[in-house]
Amino acid sequence: MAVRSARQATTGECAMAGATVGFVGLGAMGQGMAASLLRAGHRVRVWNRSPEPVAALVAQGAEAADGLVGAFAADTVVSMLANDEAVERLLLDPALLAGAKATVHLNMATVSVALAERAEALHAEHGIAYAAAPVLGRPPVAAAGELNILAAGEPEVLAGVEPLLAAMGQRTWHFGESPHQANAAKISTNFLLACAIESMAEACSLAEANGVRPTDLIEMLTGTLFPGPVYAGYGSMVAERRYEPAGFKLPLGLKDVNLALTAGAAENVPLPFGSVLRDAFLDALAHGDGDKDWAAVAAVARRRAGLPA
Repeated sequence: MAVRSARQATTGECAMAGATVGFVGLGAMGQGMAASLLRAGHRVRVWNRSPEPVAALVAQGAEAADGLVGAFAADTVVSMLANDEAVERLLLDPALLAGAKATVHLNMATVSVALAERAEALHAEHGIAYAAAPVLGRPPVAAAGELNILAAGEPEVLAGVEPLLAAMGQRTWHFGESPHQANAAKISTNFLLACAIESMAEACSLAEANGVRPTDLIEMLTGTLFPGPVYAGYGSMVAERRYEPAGFKLPLGLKDVNLALTAGAAENVPLPFGSVLRDAFLDALAHGDGDKDWAAVAAVARRRAGLPA
């Protein structure tokens, strides 16, 4: 097989007539993203460790891939796996990449900066272009094709996958030509979200301890100082102690806080709030909140304040 440079991925190659898209990882987010590609008319070949999501997508018009090899036989691969370990174990297999027919791999998972750098180098060894495009949005947003996408990679590669990004998201934000830059932007964003949840939890605990209803506080804040989806959405969850069903489970929040701390340490960037957040998430997990939304970290602030559970 002729090995091509990553820079030889042709603009628009993945979207031309008859091209196939291999989609790996059909969790709560991946299912909606793959369905969005199908609605846009793309030919999608799906793979997942468990068969039920594959069957659901096949019923919508997707093809079932014959394992990961079948997914990487598509022209372009899109992956949405849970964490570094899953990406490393399943996708950074030199034998898989050596036999791949795909010319582009678009990794849309939130992974560490270090893993993104390793992935880019390994794909380049096998002539496969690699780009990163982690997303902002919960599963209903993914299902509606209205994600915000944080992308980084070689410009011609991103131009080639733009029809796919447009099908899955309402806007693509570009952060540079090195894939790891998109992951750094996503990790920074999730770190800020975690800080916002923690600060709202502490503010609500302070208000409640002084006889103020947290729901009244959040209503005032979101109508004055802090309008927008983060404070309105998570603020109501914190004030109402409504942590189920989980749109983003608490262990994933801990993962992202740890990714931020690791990225900070690698570049000598202190993140003092990060250590507080990490311990709060560990406290929540120790109290059995692992299946709840990461907003459940607010319960830790309530315990520290001596408020009823």
